[in-house]
Amino acid sequence: MESYLSLHEIPQEDRPRERMQRFGAQVLSNSELLAILLRTGSYQESAVTLAQRLLSEAGSLHGLVGMSVEQLTQLKGIGLAKALQVKAGIELGRRLAASSQEAKVQIRSPRDVFSLLSEEMRYLQKEHFVCLFLNTKNHVLARETLSIGSLNASIVHPREVFHAAIRRSSASIICVHNHPSGDPSPSPEDIEVTARLADAGRIVGIEVLDHIIIGDNKYCSLKEKGHM
Repeated sequence: MESYLSLHEIPQEDRPRERMQRFGAQVLSNSELLAILLRTGSYQESAVTLAQRLLSEAGSLHGLVGMSVEQLTQLKGIGLAKALQVKAGIELGRRLAASSQEAKVQIRSPRDVFSLLSEEMRYLQKEHFVCLFLNTKNHVLARETLSIGSLNASIVHPREVFHAAIRRSSASIICVHNHPSGDPSPSPEDIEVTARLADAGRIVGIEVLDHIIIGDNKYCSLKEKGHM
């Protein structure tokens, strides 16, 4: 039976939990913070060493953010439980950053939307359709991922989009999705869905201001391209 080396079994000076308790989280390295999420290593390496190897194989924190649960579990020493712990920690950090950003964000241009969402959406391996819900001054009230998968009329239905918008008392919405290929050029399906949503918005009185497609460090505004 495989044995595991816990954080309590490594030298006191190398225990990230104790260092965090004494000096605060800000003094810990990325690998030490990650080790706290992992909790244990293996019989061959401590949690800190495992965390260092994980970051090295991911290439960077950004690389780690972009890894799926399936990719994480392919790494030696990372089982399903550890992979889920890491992804849960990343998601909490993402949501905290998003909530603090959105409390101040006013959308004035497609570039503002890109700046708000690009870092998290450019690494996604499937298409995510996200709605930003805005007030009358174009401040972001909230956002929601409404579908995951290739964009088409059956997946993104105006009923779900505007139900979410009405629930948040939105004055207008901006639709956003990513292209995992990195190329933000709109497909015929993207253009069709955009037209259907814009038509529905005019009927219910909630304007669709734009549909932004995010690629690898670039974006496309369907409104600027004349598709709205």
